[in-house]
Amino acid sequence: MDLNLKRPLLFFDIESTGLNIVSDGIVELSFVKVFPDGHHEVKTWRVCPWDYSAGRQRPMDPGASAVNGIKDEDVAGEKKFIQIVDEVVDWLRDSDLAGFNSAKFDLPMLAEEIERVRAYCKSRIADPRVSQDNKRKATAMLEKIDIDLHSKLMVDVQTIYHYLEPRNLKAAYRFYCAGGELENAHTAEADTMATYEVLKGQLEMYKEPDNYHEVALKNDVEFLANVAGRPKTIDYAGRLVMNKNNEPTINFGKHKGRTVREIYETEPAYFSWIENGEFTMDTKRQFALLKEKYESENFSEAVSRLQDKFSNGKLF
Repeated sequence: MDLNLKRPLLFFDIESTGLNIVSDGIVELSFVKVFPDGHHEVKTWRVCPWDYSAGRQRPMDPGASAVNGIKDEDVAGEKKFIQIVDEVVDWLRDSDLAGFNSAKFDLPMLAEEIERVRAYCKSRIADPRVSQDNKRKATAMLEKIDIDLHSKLMVDVQTIYHYLEPRNLKAAYRFYCAGGELENAHTAEADTMATYEVLKGQLEMYKEPDNYHEVALKNDVEFLANVAGRPKTIDYAGRLVMNKNNEPTINFGKHKGRTVREIYETEPAYFSWIENGEFTMDTKRQFALLKEKYESENFSEAVSRLQDKFSNGKLF
């Protein structure tokens, strides 16, 4: 079944140095962009995983290398993510997203790499030792990569698959794609293409409810993005969630269950702890955006009170 699309849907897969979003990096990234007219385009990058603070290549974890077959020397000569990020963002900009287990790992990892570039550019702009020409380049880069991945619909094919037929990608491909065997598993492009084919197979198989499946799948990205009632997380790591009153709420540690606004008003130093702690850069950014929002609202309220106080032109 062809996908019913109003805008492009970009399937993607990542191979990385390991599974720690904070300390690991991308070594292979593949996009399959499906357009509303049914045609698709493919783009795959090999990436040298770079630690911008240390100024060196991030090492492959042996366990990750055993799975994806990529060694340090295989990517040492490849471009760093900062050298491809503008092209990556161009592919992402007009699309909704889809992947296999991507909501839990690939998307947070991709967001982290973009945030690292953003942080590096900001550090260059703030560094008095950096030339004006390089500051302009850093500013231009920030403008090119200005994208909000949180605003995009995300269809996680694994979520649909596990909700209806819990297994893994290889079994999913066999089950939904006429008994075929997935070749070259754990290469980004093969996994990405397989994910695209699996979603089409799911739509074909679950067109109507039956005795085993009460839910029929709609050929609609917004419906697919919300299969199984995914939690309303604010950051990809799930440290921030929306509560039943639709308020940003802390989802870990001693303040779990308390609203972010409450912590802002009673323990503002908590935000500094987040900024300096071992959290993903996306989590830090979402906390910082909420802090900015609350500061702006408090300032606006203060201005409004002053305007009310002096609206009659008299102090007393």
